[in-house]
Amino acid sequence: MLRGVLWMAGAVLSFTAMAVAVRELQRHMGSFEIVFLRSVVMLALVLLMIPRAGTAALRTRRFSLHFWRNTIHFCGQVLWVYSIGALTLAMVFAIEFTMPVWTALLAWIFLKEKFTFPRLVMLALGLIGVLIIVRPGGGAFHPAAVAMILGSLCYASSFIFTKRLSSTDSALAVLFWMAVVQTPISLVAAAPQWVTPVAADLPWILAIGIGSFCAHYCMTQAMKLVDAMVAVPIDFIRLPLIAVVGALAYAEPFDPLVLAGAAIIFAGTYYSLSRERR
Repeated sequence: MLRGVLWMAGAVLSFTAMAVAVRELQRHMGSFEIVFLRSVVMLALVLLMIPRAGTAALRTRRFSLHFWRNTIHFCGQVLWVYSIGALTLAMVFAIEFTMPVWTALLAWIFLKEKFTFPRLVMLALGLIGVLIIVRPGGGAFHPAAVAMILGSLCYASSFIFTKRLSSTDSALAVLFWMAVVQTPISLVAAAPQWVTPVAADLPWILAIGIGSFCAHYCMTQAMKLVDAMVAVPIDFIRLPLIAVVGALAYAEPFDPLVLAGAAIIFAGTYYSLSRERR
């Protein structure tokens, strides 16, 4: 139990480090280039693990699934990076918590999973929470909020693909093919507005790549050791943590409605998990 909690804490810190690294790199880099640099670092980390894991861990007979998963995930990454530069960090993370809502909806459509009453409650509260956070038609609304909602939808879609791939492919294979597919796509997209990184960028480039790798790895390890009922509340700690980071590092205003909307989304997710567990 304690080990699982610690793994989840590692994931929370990794996601936070990634967001800060993106914000720093966005001072002079575009979203596509940041995603490319992240993919390069991730690919290097996976290659370093091959001597220990063996090349057999990378084999797959479902490359088409990997390709579509990572194309969609690439879109989610670009939208996430863009949103971090346009919105407060707290708002980005708050909207990102809608991912379980979209995952349940997509699983019902594509995987024929039952859309139960608890999942319906989660969907309803998720939509209410989003409306409170983004406040369409209000003075606080920013178009980038729509981009982040689409990004969360992309993440949910890629999760559906991951769920199918996990039945046959290893976690290392999923990470390997993610880097292999996204590296050339992001390079082509970044080339027209390429900015050569300087020495001061290196710590942030390493932070986003290592942070991404660690976030995925820590989350996977945590899910093996603790129930989702434990993992989800710990993951929610990301929001107040990133709100504090945003306030201290970037003087971002504290918006209680963002936390309130995220709390409603979390309540729906937690209710759905608790009812389906029973």
